[in-house]
This record gives sequence, structure tokens and C-alpha cells, in this order.
Amino acid sequence: MKFKSVQQKVLLPIALLVAFLLTLPRVLSRYSITEELTDSFTTASIDDIVFRFIFATTLFWSVLQLNTNWKYVLKNNSRNKRIGFLVFSNTLLFVFFVGIFNYFYPILVGQNIPKNELGLVHFVYFIVALILVFVSGVLRYQLIHKEDVIEKEKLKQEKLKSELTALKNQINPHFLFNSLNSLNTLVRGNEEATTFVNKLSSLYRYILQSGSQDLVPLGDELAFLKSYVHLIKTRYRDRFSITIEIDEKWLPAKIPVLSLQLLIENAVKHNEISESLPLQVNVFTDESHLIVENEIQPKSTAVDSTGNGLANLAKRYDLLENKRIVISNTSNIFRVRLPLN
Repeated sequence: MKFKSVQQKVLLPIALLVAFLLTLPRVLSRYSITEELTDSFTTASIDDIVFRFIFATTLFWSVLQLNTNWKYVLKNNSRNKRIGFLVFSNTLLFVFFVGIFNYFYPILVGQNIPKNELGLVHFVYFIVALILVFVSGVLRYQLIHKEDVIEKEKLKQEKLKSELTALKNQINPHFLFNSLNSLNTLVRGNEEATTFVNKLSSLYRYILQSGSQDLVPLGDELAFLKSYVHLIKTRYRDRFSITIEIDEKWLPAKIPVLSLQLLIENAVKHNEISESLPLQVNVFTDESHLIVENEIQPKSTAVDSTGNGLANLAKRYDLLENKRIVISNTSNIFRVRLPLN
């Protein structure tokens, strides 16, 4: 999921509110509403109140900003590094603001704060800042939960649209299968044509049956892929070849439906296939991934492509399994790694 910042319209009001509540006793003291405070602490002048309010707002906004947004620049690092960065940066931030307060207060307000009162002020600011660190975690959690709900709703909407499109395009499955059976009768005696029609019928049946599923076993995808490859080889003959080496333990593993077909189609679409440049595609597994790779053979003519195929597959993996596919283009080899459970 793409990282999003907690908006300032959320952080700034919190910082202002906390600063106001913390400065309120000074306002009450300034106008002699609570005489005890006047006797106990330094004089609550207008300059004192304004300075403390601006200082507290800036400090608390910085704490919220650091712990909701800035610290996530290291979200890809290890947990220990992130915790270390969080402790160090919050400590440094607080020490910096304490130094600002101690230096500018006498200059701008025109009076010094006794050491015992200054220690209490620092302590109060520290406690409030510490509370805001935990508030920041709550804000981040709420944002992540909200975005997760939105993403899931988008997935539902996209699935509904896909199902509607499929319904519109299916016309009548029985009509199509009857037509294929009729075609099979016409080409009977031509073994190659009969095999082609049977494979095409098998492909369409699989697409219909898996249309309502998000994830299917790898074994089913491989069976479908073999029929699809037969159609490709019917067109390209020996100019196209594929090697499939899958460890049997991975056959029950679930992957997004039609993933392999999309990758093979992508290889055929974007690479030159000729007598002098036959295309070889390799499909295999390692310890945790299903890998599809081919040597890059750029076509001499422009390819009419939207570029959405791999992006759509990556999004489905992210939403359905919370995993990411890995796409690489090194040493003239185009490789896509699909994570397996």
C-alpha cells in the first residue's frame, strides 16, 4: 500500500488544543482568576502567555509530525533501526526545543524563570510530548485502517466491474460450446485442427469456471497454461518454446487466476519471434517463488500495449495476498518472480 501522510488539518488542531490547555492556567493567573498560581509562579504577562502558547504549539506539532509522518522515511528498515531512530529523534527534538525555550524566554518575555519552576515547566512539556507520541501511533493506525478499508472497497468494486464485463462478453457459453462442437465436426479428420479446437474449448471452460475466484491452485494454472501454450505453438511452431520445471510441493499453492497466462502473453507480445530469433520462456520455482523469464528480444515495430497487465497483476498480489511481485530486467533477461505461500 502506498504510504500516505497524516494531514496537517488533523495534526495542527491537536497541537493548538493541547497548547491552549497547557497555557490556560497562565491566562487564569494573568487575570487573577486563580490567585494561588500568581503567588506560586512568575508573573503571567501577555508576552509570557503568547510566548508559551506559540512555543507549545510548535513543539507539539513537531512531535506529532515526527511520529506520524517523518519517522516513516525508514519504514523499510529493520525494527531495531526504526526504534533507535524514533528514540534518538524525539530526544533530540525535545532537547532542541528546551534550549530554544531557555534562551529566548528571558529575551522575549523580559523575566527569568526560577530553577524550580523551570524544571516543572520542562517536566510538563515532556509528559505532554510523551503522550502525543502515543497519540501519533493512534492517528497512524486510524489512517492505515481507513486506507485498508478504501482499498478493499476498491477491490470489490473492480471485481464487480470485471464480473459485469465478463457477463457482457460471455454472450451465451452454451452457444459458444455448441459452436465449437460444430466446428470440431467440420474439421474432423484434421488432427491438428481438432486438437486446436479442443484446446480452445478447454481454455474457455477454465476461464468461465475460474471467473468467480480470486485465487486458484498453481496446478490448475499450469494445466490451463499447457492448453494456452498449444495455441501459441500452433501459430509460431518451433519459433516458440517453453520449459516448465515446477516442484510438485508447490502445486497446491494459490496464485491469482490467469497469472501465468498473462506473463506468457506478455513475453509473446513484447519480443521478436522468428526463425532467426526463436523465443524461449522458462517457468520454474525456487525456495519461495514462481519465476517466469525470457531473453529480451525487442520487436523492430512498436507494440500496441496499455502497459496495465503487469501493474494489474502486482496490484492483485498486493490486495489479495499482501505480497509483492518482483520484476527485473538485468543481463538482457526479463524476469518476474511471483511469491508462493
